[in-house]
Amino acid sequence: MQMLLHPLKLEIARPFRISRGLKTYQECLIVELRDEGLSAWGEAAAHPYFGADLSQMMALLEKQRTFIEKSPLLHPVDFWREMQPRLATQSFALAALDIAANDLWAQKQKKTLREALNIPPLNGPHSNMTLGLDTIPELLASIDRYQWPIYKVKLGGAHDLESMRAIRTHTKAVLRVDANGGWTLQQALEIAPLLQEIGVEFIEQPLPKDDWEGMKALYAQSTLPLIADESCQSEADIESCATCFHGINIKLAKCGGITPALRMIKKARALGLKVMMGCMIESRIGISAIAQLLPLLDAVDMDGAFNLKYQYADGVEINRSGLTLPAKYGIGASLNPKYRSA
Repeated sequence: MQMLLHPLKLEIARPFRISRGLKTYQECLIVELRDEGLSAWGEAAAHPYFGADLSQMMALLEKQRTFIEKSPLLHPVDFWREMQPRLATQSFALAALDIAANDLWAQKQKKTLREALNIPPLNGPHSNMTLGLDTIPELLASIDRYQWPIYKVKLGGAHDLESMRAIRTHTKAVLRVDANGGWTLQQALEIAPLLQEIGVEFIEQPLPKDDWEGMKALYAQSTLPLIADESCQSEADIESCATCFHGINIKLAKCGGITPALRMIKKARALGLKVMMGCMIESRIGISAIAQLLPLLDAVDMDGAFNLKYQYADGVEINRSGLTLPAKYGIGASLNPKYRSA
């Protein structure tokens, strides 16, 4: 087996703002595994907020290159168990490697990954379209442009309620909100019933990720379901989330890949939690990996490649009516040759 690393700078078509800042591009790492004439792909964004630095991700994978390339890839679970202690400081790098390992494993069986994992035929929730923090005119213009059935609106600004009321007047679409930890407990308690009145479905990460006492208080009083994102980064966080949230948002990069994500889904279900899966700004490689798990989810956010300037990869195609996966084995995605570093 041969490992190739493809660092990318994904350019964003329209600047995207959340409560923590503005993005005009996103660095990411594509991991390619070649074996027996096959190429398999995995992806993870480089995200400083979660300690994921592109150069550190690459350096750590290079340090493990000999071990990775000599490993007999019999099953991704076994491979993940071998790699996790070696990549424990960089779960994002582990995630990219694990996605590629799952892709290769399924390709070798001449199956889609969902078939190899015994996941039911493709169905499941439609992806929401995410609207960043913006002025009301720009938010409404985005709605007119996308005409999407579900929107997740980033909040945590000075005019959250005003923005949501304007959006509700403008569209009958399903609405969700994500504060990215940008509210205080008092703000969340005040705005939740008002958001419920205009038909918001749920609130994602209302308080800072470590404010567990605040979340317990909000959980006891909130009129809307609460979904953990930044507060649920790995398997170890699920039990804490079960007493503070009604559901969790799993991101492959944060938890370390498809292998732990499947365990997280099972554990969350056992604790009575709803399960959402989300993305970061990423290419269709990462999005296609999420798509393989759709039948296991209650909600999904997989629009991360929709706002990119260029098609860095092929794979799942998402539109307002649903999604289409290519008739390919594995995750069904690959990096455009134009953007490959080797």
